Amino acid sequence: MFEAFDAIVLARAQFAFTVSFHFIFPSFSIGLASYLAVLEGLWLWTGRQIYLDLFKYWLKIFALAFGMGVVSGIVMAYQFGTNWAAFSDKAGPVIGPLMAYEVLTAFFLEAGFLGVMLFGMNRVGRTLHFVATLAVAVGTFISAFWILSANSWMQTPAGFAMNAGGQFVPVDWLAVIFNPSFPYRLVHTVFGAYLTTALVVGAVGAWHLLRAKSDKGGANDGARVMFSMAMGMITVVAPLQIFAGDQHGLNTLEHQPVKVMAMEGHFHSYPDGAPLILFGWPDAAAAKTLYAVEIPKASSLILKHSLDAPLKGLDSVDRKEWPPVAIVFWAFRIMVGMGMLMLALAAFSLLARVKHRLYDWPLLHRFALAMGPAGFVAVIAGWVTTEVGRQPYTVHGLLRTADSASRLDAPAVAASLLAFIVVYFIVFGAGVFYILKLMSHPPHRGELGPNRGEPVRAAGITPSPAVAEKIATGGEA
Repeated sequence: MFEAFDAIVLARAQFAFTVSFHFIFPSFSIGLASYLAVLEGLWLWTGRQIYLDLFKYWLKIFALAFGMGVVSGIVMAYQFGTNWAAFSDKAGPVIGPLMAYEVLTAFFLEAGFLGVMLFGMNRVGRTLHFVATLAVAVGTFISAFWILSANSWMQTPAGFAMNAGGQFVPVDWLAVIFNPSFPYRLVHTVFGAYLTTALVVGAVGAWHLLRAKSDKGGANDGARVMFSMAMGMITVVAPLQIFAGDQHGLNTLEHQPVKVMAMEGHFHSYPDGAPLILFGWPDAAAAKTLYAVEIPKASSLILKHSLDAPLKGLDSVDRKEWPPVAIVFWAFRIMVGMGMLMLALAAFSLLARVKHRLYDWPLLHRFALAMGPAGFVAVIAGWVTTEVGRQPYTVHGLLRTADSASRLDAPAVAASLLAFIVVYFIVFGAGVFYILKLMSHPPHRGELGPNRGEPVRAAGITPSPAVAEKIATGGEA
């Protein structure tokens, strides 16, 4: 039955599936590592127990997310050799060292200090433990730096030459690393990770604020603090992210104009101003966006800062150069739509803060709770826009996807794809379920860290006999 499917399409589907799963966890752990560093820093600075409690509460969740990210990343990396051997051969001299730099710098840094961060608070002292937390946070950023540099080079290749065997050979490593789209993609992705984390933290805080209100009990202090910090982060970063996305789009227009044509749904060129198509259905066969709802000349205003600026359409390039237009078109709108909702949440929370109703406005809390998954949706939609929009190339303009795949039969790829789907949903489904279970309980005074037998001496607090008994038996304090 699998012979009916194209092996390259199945290989792309497998890579997309595993990358989508993998991308969820780093997009959360990058921001969460920084949040943990802030919490521990505030605890050391102010001495307030609540920051330590929140640190230990989120540290357990970080440990799970980080572990699942590492496992899913290892599986993804193997596919370069199994499904994309031709790409690995041709682009390996450039991509290989960049991936190695990520391991030698970021992964070793994270792995070296992660154990201290998770289990060493009572063993190495407060200062060294804070250094370990900072090291892990910095390591997650460095990891994003190298991975995004490699991905950006595939989008906007620079600093290379072709050898006699058809391989990409680096001739200027600075040009390779800091290729034209890399700074924009790095800022846009890191902001996305911070927003993803803030939305999750805000949703958890909102959940416990709503539960406290429905139970007619006092709101948990930890829920108040995490909700306030999350809303503050969203208020600051959401507008910055929209600006960063706009600059990234202008850079894409300069270096990958066909991708922008697909994002905008412009099948035809507009010599005197292009409309902004809000919604519609791109029909590649008919070369037309059906049922278009558009704002006249607004696309030219956004992309060229002039109402009458001409914009080329897909009719200006060969059809063989077109990406799957409908996928790019809708993925881009999902990403932008999530960004607009984040901006609305930021404005709503700012209004609540000004009116001193941040903790007792159920409508805001329900909005924040509903927005909890929005960051994950946005980063996956952005990744789809970026990667599908680069098609039909793996290295933009130079190496086509059809020439990058291994010579595999469709049934072999399909079988491994089905195996991945089953295993991923079981393993990572269980992990996500446990994370949600941890989030369902509010943080409490004397919160236990990942090492549940570790008492709270780091806070300078002597546990009560009841708490000590709970700790000794592994129960909740």
